[in-house]
Amino acid sequence: MSSFSFPIGTLEAQPEQPRAEQIEAIAQLPAQLLAAVSGLSDEQLDTPYRPGGWTVRQLVHHVADSHMNGYIRWRLALTENNPTIKPYDQAAWAELPDAAQEPIEVSLRLLDSVHQRWSVLLRALPDEAFERTYQHPEMGSQTLLQSLANYAWHGRHHVAHVTELRKRLEW
Repeated sequence: MSSFSFPIGTLEAQPEQPRAEQIEAIAQLPAQLLAAVSGLSDEQLDTPYRPGGWTVRQLVHHVADSHMNGYIRWRLALTENNPTIKPYDQAAWAELPDAAQEPIEVSLRLLDSVHQRWSVLLRALPDEAFERTYQHPEMGSQTLLQSLANYAWHGRHHVAHVTELRKRLEW
């Protein structure tokens, strides 16, 4: 895969990170994404971050959509026994009018609120809670520890898409 697609490498290629660092990555994502997109014009926001990829605007809305789903998956796994979660078509969601046209500030505020709640939850959980699971129809059983690593990586991954685009285009 190109560095345009995976500027920090794939999730599988990441070194194992202590849980506290992953929780901190979740807590810091909204500020990092805000810094990455700060000062961009509408024209820049409507620029694909890679050839054939989503626009920066769609990417910001995607991160909010993804992490809202992630937070709900966590709450289900903490209150039900190995619930089956519902996947969604990320590409189709990115094409909906709110993701393709809405100002990014809406999703930045949403992401900030979701991550504030999620961070409080993560920091309060006992160790054994991270072994709870949910069933993903496409990926199988996932522990919350695996899910934490995934969402921590996902945030860094998309922030890097924006920061690398800004470097490439000298914005």
